[in-house]
Amino acid sequence: MAYIFLDESGNLGFDFKKKKTTKFFVITFLFIKNKKSIENIIKKVFGGLTKQELKHHPGVLHCYKEKPKTRLRLLNYLREKDISIISIYLNKQRVYTQLQEEKHILYNYVANILLDRVYTKNLIPTTETVHLIASRRETNKFLNQNFKDYLHRQVSSNHKINLQIDIKTPSEEKSLQIVDFICWSIFRKKEFEDESYHNLIKNKIVEESGLFL
Repeated sequence: MAYIFLDESGNLGFDFKKKKTTKFFVITFLFIKNKKSIENIIKKVFGGLTKQELKHHPGVLHCYKEKPKTRLRLLNYLREKDISIISIYLNKQRVYTQLQEEKHILYNYVANILLDRVYTKNLIPTTETVHLIASRRETNKFLNQNFKDYLHRQVSSNHKINLQIDIKTPSEEKSLQIVDFICWSIFRKKEFEDESYHNLIKNKIVEESGLFL
């Protein structure tokens, strides 16, 4: 079975007068055949933390909250793995007004673009089951089900493959903690023009493209 892990960085707020409203929104797919290899990275990173750091750590790695040395350690481990990354970033100031008001539709639309590019680039064989695991961003069960139904319909009509979709938290699915670091690194490059983390994984990035530019 092949795996796709999905996460996003930034926010989908469009009130740019607010300080926390980001200029960009990034969605990233991480592809891998054997997820155990990246789950082991989580163990290694925690193994490198001091007793004092472990005492105050929530137990789930979140790139934004980690120290630079922890980010660098994880990304350096990751660059040795057989993975592929595709990412799309949105210039939010140019997103159509209608989509700004329908954020879940915008999110589903971008996720489907990424999924379509997975198969057009032949990153994953179409003859085997693909398990897409998205990081939970909604507590609304209807919106989560709408996300899964939409992607299933698109894949069924365009690619006719066996796609299994789940929405989980990073504590439930450890590999989501890995894609969080990847997505944050790409977001950091776009939002703050800081490529220091992005450069560690750029050779694993198959495609990094923008929408509404």
